[in-house]
Amino acid sequence: VQLQASGGGLVQPGGSLRLSCAASGSIFDIDFMGWFRQAPGKERELVAGFTQSGDSNYADSVKGRFTMSGDDATNTMYLQMNSLEPEDTAVYYCNARSRRSGRHYWGQGTQVTVSS
Repeated sequence: VQLQASGGGLVQPGGSLRLSCAASGSIFDIDFMGWFRQAPGKERELVAGFTQSGDSNYADSVKGRFTMSGDDATNTMYLQMNSLEPEDTAVYYCNARSRRSGRHYWGQGTQVTVSS
């Protein structure tokens, strides 16, 4: 599985960004997709994710502000981020998990900076 993330950038507090993650390869083998982020000096954390069965999960810090969605036709996952805060500044990574092996695949990361 190959993941290509895009959409990061610099935005003012209160602004919005939409991240995209295009998946290719053994798409049929994926049972989980999600977004993680890593801020300087901090561990990588789950931002949002959903399973093939339809269960979704959001970090408490982003509930009500971030929304995940997907387009099966293009194998693309999105993260709509609204009401961005400086604390959201991080490198964002898309992630997919193999159903058969449990292996996690990572995109290359995209920088999101929230600053005035």
